[in-house]
Amino acid sequence: MLPVVDKPAIQYVVEEAAAAGLSDILVVTGRNKRALEDHFDRAYELEELLARKGDKDRLTRVQESARLANMHYVRQGDPKGLGHAVSVAEQHIAGQPFAVLLGDDLIDPRDPLLSRMIEVQQELGGSVVALMEVDPSQIHLYGCAAVKPNGFGEDVFRVTDLVEKPDTADAPSNYAVIGRYILDPAVFDVLRETEPGRGGEIQLTDALRELAQRDESAGGPVHGVIFKGRRYDTGDRADYLRAIVRLACEREDLGAEFRSWLREFVTTEMQD
Repeated sequence: MLPVVDKPAIQYVVEEAAAAGLSDILVVTGRNKRALEDHFDRAYELEELLARKGDKDRLTRVQESARLANMHYVRQGDPKGLGHAVSVAEQHIAGQPFAVLLGDDLIDPRDPLLSRMIEVQQELGGSVVALMEVDPSQIHLYGCAAVKPNGFGEDVFRVTDLVEKPDTADAPSNYAVIGRYILDPAVFDVLRETEPGRGGEIQLTDALRELAQRDESAGGPVHGVIFKGRRYDTGDRADYLRAIVRLACEREDLGAEFRSWLREFVTTEMQD
């Protein structure tokens, strides 16, 4: 629910999923997350007040979040890692490939990563992860993929191995796994057998490592889509601030005024 300009981060993620054609969305929540569910529900009292005032613009914005998709919720219970969070969604999936979008990773809507990943999964089967090249000194912050070409476009590779947050010297590449996945439902069977890994948590990376060794008849393989677009990590304080500035600068209703103020701020106050 961390606000980015004037919307919570989770709304950007739901908007991304809806733009890619995903209309049925399950949010895995935990304790004290009721505000998240309320955000995507109708606010009848506020809507009625805005309607009486004739404030159509604000009324549309208030109603927007409730109209994005069919929203469902399930509680994770114990926070045992991303793999465990994915596993609690099994009954909702009904044996179909599904997307996983992490709430602290925002992808600029002008860079349609999710649509490309869905296309790759539909063509090649298995699971698909989003990869981004990072400085080798930063690879220890991410899951890391070893890859090889597979002949399906310059941005798509076969993933041959995955390591969760490796030491820089042990990393098989500088391709980091970022928070977008298209998963084959076979991942649930693997997760049931996956022991807690790094940090004592059930790591999705470990389950995907197993699927990467399989062929399509057994739920594999794993493909990687290289993303070179704009990504904002709201889990990092500095990148969170950068995301607000970038997105505010590009807004039609805010951009011109905000950019003017920002130029003045940088050229004057920042010189002191």
